[in-house]
Amino acid sequence: MGDLAIDFSGEWYEPEDGTVFRIGREGDLAIDDNPYLHRQFLTIAQENSIWWLTNIGSRISATISDSTGGMQAWVAPGARIPLVFEQTRVIFTAGPTTYEFDVHLKTPAFRHDPLDGSGSGETTIGPVVFTPSQRAVIVALAEPLLRRDGTGYSSLPSSADAAARLGWSQTRFNRKLDNVCDKLDRVGVAGLRGGPGKLAVNRRARLVEHAVTSQLVTAADLGLLDQMSEETDG
Repeated sequence: MGDLAIDFSGEWYEPEDGTVFRIGREGDLAIDDNPYLHRQFLTIAQENSIWWLTNIGSRISATISDSTGGMQAWVAPGARIPLVFEQTRVIFTAGPTTYEFDVHLKTPAFRHDPLDGSGSGETTIGPVVFTPSQRAVIVALAEPLLRRDGTGYSSLPSSADAAARLGWSQTRFNRKLDNVCDKLDRVGVAGLRGGPGKLAVNRRARLVEHAVTSQLVTAADLGLLDQMSEETDG
């Protein structure tokens, strides 16, 4: 294996030095025949001994993080970011489908060690604290991705489907979703607002990408869905 390798659903790719590795509907890694996905969306190439991930699309953004979830970035169209971790997870959403793949570096330039006590179980990000019902909103939207099946892609639930999963009305779900997005937007999480006072159209996708890559929610939280549903039935 060379210095960099890409794992998508158990299929491995090794970009060669001096070449541009293209990812999208077509390319060196043809993800899926999804009309919402750019024909060529991301590239990986080496420059001055550093591997870079570049978003060459015009509409879709990607979320990346290290394996601990402690470092995260949002790569908007036209942006690029160096790949410096031993393992970098890349997640993005095109239409109703969310995709993920991992980039592995044999000689990483940076290592992130999680802080002691990071596994305390408190649902916080910076100064933000989520109520159980707000946390349930995140888990309901992220459920398909949290139940990873090894295919590298999952469906993004609609607000109506996520509300039904919790046994809530869509009005209640949307109100809780507004609260969650407002809280995260206030602490600088990008992509949840489309402008001053305006919620982003694709905020559900961005919320799921952020929550999963930052490990704000994990598979261990899935039990919250049945708990909320039982409380509603009761």
